[in-house]
Amino acid sequence: MEVSASSATVQNTAALMMAKKSMDIQAQSALSLLSAVPEAPKCNNPSGLGSLVDTRA
Repeated sequence: MEVSASSATVQNTAALMMAKKSMDIQAQSALSLLSAVPEAPKCNNPSGLGSLVDTRA
């Protein structure tokens, strides 16, 4: 019985390590994708443009 429990513990530890490694890889991928997104263009609109919304249509 002790050998089975030890084997299960090793398998659980390995599964946990693989899950953590997978999450680390996904986090690195997400950060690299976010850093690849270009900045939004800065608009030089006139001062009154976009300040009023016509709610009566």
